Amino acid sequence: MDHIDLVDDPEDTQHTTHERAAAASRSTWVSVAVNIVLTAVQIAVGVLSRSQGLIADGIHSLSDLIADFVVLIASHHSKKDADADHPYGHQRFETAASLALGLLLLAVGLGMVWSAFHKLEAPESVPQVHVVALWVAGGALIAKELLFRYMLAVAKRVKSSMLVANAWHARSDAASSLVVGIGIAGNLAGYPILDPIAALIVGFMVARMGWSFSWDALHDLMDRGATEQEVAAIARTLAETPGVEGVHDLRTRKMGDMVVVDAHIEVDANLSVEAGHDIAVEARQRVMRRHRVLNLMTHVDPWRRPDLDHAVATPIPSGTH
Repeated sequence: MDHIDLVDDPEDTQHTTHERAAAASRSTWVSVAVNIVLTAVQIAVGVLSRSQGLIADGIHSLSDLIADFVVLIASHHSKKDADADHPYGHQRFETAASLALGLLLLAVGLGMVWSAFHKLEAPESVPQVHVVALWVAGGALIAKELLFRYMLAVAKRVKSSMLVANAWHARSDAASSLVVGIGIAGNLAGYPILDPIAALIVGFMVARMGWSFSWDALHDLMDRGATEQEVAAIARTLAETPGVEGVHDLRTRKMGDMVVVDAHIEVDANLSVEAGHDIAVEARQRVMRRHRVLNLMTHVDPWRRPDLDHAVATPIPSGTH
């Protein structure tokens, strides 16, 4: 699975919450249309051709359809401005959506594994499938792979982990369609048991991906910090601000796809309070422009030149003027 890099290039254009929400809505509605068609065709042809693997793939497409609506709801809420109850905004709706997607995938995967085990317990009852199932599995593979590439490109452009999760959900369907196609081909070649084996493999793939998404989202909801690379980049931006002599106690926590930062900056102890405040404001603006930081809280500490820390005033000889 691809990870979105939250360290922005200074040349990049900052994407607003509204732009990201609009991109999420467009790409997700495309996914909705594709999944409606695939769900109907895969389940119908799977029943008629007696392919458990194709039915399982159709159920997976149905889970994609449900997931798409979860993303649309989360996208709608995450673009809301901050209010009294949510002073940092609603960005964590995206994280909650990723958690819901993961749990959905986990449940669907385990259900597919359970169903396939029942079939494998009685291999003599596995029927031979019709060749039309193979054509449908191939068509689903192509459609899902194209959908994955489109959604991942959008996710990387607007840097949304929620859209990455949904894109890889589409890729999991592409991978499952490939496995199902191989199982159907084996069934047609005289090995009927390969069809439920394909369904079992797909179930494991889906469950594993669901666990990964759920675990990552859970950590983000528990205030997981940004990566070392992200923290180092933010610290470097602060340190490069004119007037900042040092940076320490820099802490971060993820807020959806944004980051909330607390940092101590050191300024010349001889400066006025107003001058120190101006330096802190400039440092905050630089970080907000260059990184996807939702908010930066700075604490200004006094700094003295190291060679003056222990300096002792030289007494003036008596009689001099």
